Order: sequence, then C-alpha cells, then structure tokens
Amino acid sequence: MPITKVTRNYQITIPAEIRKALGIKQGEYLTVELRGDEIVIRKAEVEWPSLDLGRDFTPEEIEKNTEKILREASKWKE
Repeated sequence: MPITKVTRNYQITIPAEIRKALGIKQGEYLTVELRGDEIVIRKAEVEWPSLDLGRDFTPEEIEKNTEKILREASKWKE
C-alpha cells in the first residue's frame, strides 16, 4: 500500500500508481469524504459547460451558463 505525507499546507500527493490506475490527470477535480476514521477521495463527475468562443452569446445565454457554473462550484464548498 502506497504512503503519502501531509505537507505543512495540509496537501498530499496521490502516488503515481494510484493516479495511473484511476486515470487522474492534472487539473481534474476530486471529492473528499470523511467515513468514520477514513478519508475517501474519488474522481469527481463534474460537467462544466463549454463555450464555443467562435460565436456571439446573448446576455441570457451568458447568465444561464454563469448560473450553472456557480451551482456546480457551490457544491465544492461543503
């Protein structure tokens, strides 16, 4: 079983063999859950809306996408 160390900023490195096995890439989001005395880390299934930057957007479309992004982002504050 791989071991990782908590840094002074309370960060950890996910061991390479675990990252490769789960296909975790830089910039991806993970969920962190407390289960009794265990910390469970999983790949997050987040769908961020993508924008076609080659076209014009109406103010309504911008507002709709912004609200969707903020709803998703607010889930990460829990």
